[in-house]
Amino acid sequence: MTRYALVIAYDGRPFSGWQTQPSGQAVQDHVERALAQVAGRPLATICAGRTDAGVHADCQVVHVDCEVERPLTAWVRGVNAFLPDAIAVQASAIVPTSFHARFSAVRRRYHYRLYRAPQRHPLLAGRAGWVYHPLDVDAMRAALPCLVGRHDFSAFRSSQCQAASPVRDLQALHLVERGQIIEIELIANAFLHHMVRNIVGALVWIGIGRRTPDWLAQVLASRDRRLAAPTFAADGLYLTGVDYGADAPDLPTWPSMACDARADHEGTARYSLGG
Repeated sequence: MTRYALVIAYDGRPFSGWQTQPSGQAVQDHVERALAQVAGRPLATICAGRTDAGVHADCQVVHVDCEVERPLTAWVRGVNAFLPDAIAVQASAIVPTSFHARFSAVRRRYHYRLYRAPQRHPLLAGRAGWVYHPLDVDAMRAALPCLVGRHDFSAFRSSQCQAASPVRDLQALHLVERGQIIEIELIANAFLHHMVRNIVGALVWIGIGRRTPDWLAQVLASRDRRLAAPTFAADGLYLTGVDYGADAPDLPTWPSMACDARADHEGTARYSLGG
């Protein structure tokens, strides 16, 4: 039995999220059908983080166990031959059986791409959240520091969240302006269901002047989801990195991602533990 790790990218728009569905139209369903074509038998996948319908991934990591020997290229180009255009394996590696795509991960990184303009842009449809109101970016930046650190994020947790604990360690939070695009980067040990989209919704409320920056800390302290803003659209959310620390497989996962808000030298608000 050999354990393989795969890095997978996908456009989340055509699919009902990562996790397998009775309809067979989840990303996991398509990936496992393609893997079965290469392996000649069904194979089950474990992912680093389940993404919702409409959420994208530059860097989803999965592991799979297989008794059949195949070259690493078969798990990339071979699998891609059986995948729809919106999903593609980017890399593969043999990993120890102790490696677990979910439980070995020490932190994960998401980006939210927000488009601010009076009119929607057809080339960004499904790929960026859209706000037609002007945004006070300085006010949004002023609200960020309270979220960084280890907190109970119940106020930003979906009612359907199945996590055993609402406590998460948000290690870094960055906000970057690039023309009409605002990119929000979040790095944490793990995320609650809808946590990123709920945080973005709160920041948008602050940006449009519906709430003041200090309101965000009050919502966090309340632990009450009813006091927060509505969940923002899935369109602009991307899973962009998974960190496995010293046990990382030889995969282009972390931190060698092209989309890195910290690399921007201007218009950046950076709040992180220890720097």
